[in-house]
Amino acid sequence: MALKVKAKEKLQKIGTYAGQYRYVMMPELYTALNQEKVIREAALRSGVSQGVMQACWDAAGEVIKAWATEGHSVALPGLGTMRFSLRAKSCANVNEVKTSLIKTRRIIFTPNSELKDELHSTAIQITCYDRNGDEVKRVTSSDPGTVEDPETDPSTEGGNGGSSNTGGNTGGDNNGGNTGGGGGGNDDNPIDDY
Repeated sequence: MALKVKAKEKLQKIGTYAGQYRYVMMPELYTALNQEKVIREAALRSGVSQGVMQACWDAAGEVIKAWATEGHSVALPGLGTMRFSLRAKSCANVNEVKTSLIKTRRIIFTPNSELKDELHSTAIQITCYDRNGDEVKRVTSSDPGTVEDPETDPSTEGGNGGSSNTGGNTGGDNNGGNTGGGGGGNDDNPIDDY
């Protein structure tokens, strides 16, 4: 198996390369698998009926929601853990602490080592398209397969008020992007991750 990525030549409208065409990589969008198909496949692999698998799936989902909203980091079997978090502005005076400082509520997923190893060893195939949409090149990955860990690398999530190095397709500004987002870089009250 390989992950498919496309590199499209796009006119950059902001930032260092404004006015220049640059190849921007993004994952190919796969179709979303519906819950019924996932349950059917899991039932087939485990040898239990679809009805039993559906009941287990629903119960696990309810338990994960309940415990995560109570502040727990909850294990997702075979995948990792998830927890809720937030981004909020900081303040110097305790009397300024109020809920309006909270900017976003977040869900953080931390993959386990087996899932990271699987991603590390998966090849990446890149198809390059020029500005006219014509395919011009295909590349298979030779990168070291480094897997980002948002729990140990705050720069990947725009952590602690800094801007993100990987804040989406257009850079790490305050609006973020597909893969992260910036902090409050130039704000008087920087945004902190919790």
